[in-house]
Amino acid sequence: MANKFIILDTETTGLEVQQGHRIIEIGAVLLNDRKKSEEHFHTYLNPSRLIDEEASKVHGIMNEDLLDKPYFEEVAEEFLEFVDGSTLVIHNAAFDVGFLNNELKLASSKYPMLEEICEIEDSLALAKDKFPGQRNSLDALANRFDISGYDRTFHGALLDANILADVYMSLTGGQSKFEFDSNSLSNIEKTSSKNTVSRENIELISIEANESDLKEHESRLLDIEKRNSVETIWRKIH
Repeated sequence: MANKFIILDTETTGLEVQQGHRIIEIGAVLLNDRKKSEEHFHTYLNPSRLIDEEASKVHGIMNEDLLDKPYFEEVAEEFLEFVDGSTLVIHNAAFDVGFLNNELKLASSKYPMLEEICEIEDSLALAKDKFPGQRNSLDALANRFDISGYDRTFHGALLDANILADVYMSLTGGQSKFEFDSNSLSNIEKTSSKNTVSRENIELISIEANESDLKEHESRLLDIEKRNSVETIWRKIH
């Protein structure tokens, strides 16, 4: 069905759509030939209700930030046009799809549900199949695949969509650098007849942070938490 892949994420006023919580940010990135393109959809939304304090601590979006932002019904047509006919890749898809379908229902009874115009692929389910019994949050996967260069002080829909794009391509197009199955090793041996290095008797060196390093790291975390009144993501994922 779908010939285009879109990586999507949302931020919301709270966790329960059944309690009247709404979407406040949508971020979606189009993949071209398994590469992130410049084409994307991004908007903040006025949810017509207050944001839960705990939610603001996660995404950093405050009520006053959204006063001049459009309502979902104002961007619904543009959003549907962007995603129509695509495979939507979403981490923990049931959460975001539930919120988006609710917004579509509230905006107009004529709008389709996402499942009617898109294929939905849950990257969390893919990760659980690939790494059973392990932590498979977006941050945990980004760490596992050595995906860096993003500021993770706060979550954001477009930011997380970009990170998820990198994670998804690692999940579906290759292996973590620490994972090799027997077939992979066999193929490497067949194509690498020269310049090989024996791994026998190689002693790996372990480098540990000293007391000074740990003190500087803790000082940095405390500074971030003090300035933003939030617990840093680093503490939550380690």
